[in-house]
Amino acid sequence: MSYKLQVKDTGFTLAEAMIATVVLGIAAAGVLMPFTSGLQVRAEGRRRTLAAKLASDLMEKIINTPFEQIVDDYELQGEVKDASGAIFTDSNYANFSRDVSCEYVYVPQESGVAEANFILVRVRVYYRGTEIVSLKRLIGRG
Repeated sequence: MSYKLQVKDTGFTLAEAMIATVVLGIAAAGVLMPFTSGLQVRAEGRRRTLAAKLASDLMEKIINTPFEQIVDDYELQGEVKDASGAIFTDSNYANFSRDVSCEYVYVPQESGVAEANFILVRVRVYYRGTEIVSLKRLIGRG
């Protein structure tokens, strides 16, 4: 009786394993790409929401100020203050800044009137120097 040794090729070669790894990597990148861009969109939305809150909080403070005391120096750009006037130290606000501009507005019916009855207030919020929110409000006397 003679025995014949049979060898079966049942494994992968190194080249086949490398090709499978590359194909798997490309497929994984295609699946994960939307998640990374989704994180960026989420972070941008969070920044815009926080900026809108900062702008509306400052605008509310200005609206509640008596007309005669509204001035154009609420904050310097680069500072973000809370209602008490203290600068925020929370890291969430680290890259934000706000500024305010106030202009007296005269309507045509007021020509020749010494005092303006309206002030146009603009509040701008910046993130890393780029403006992301701007609010405008016309405030009337009394």
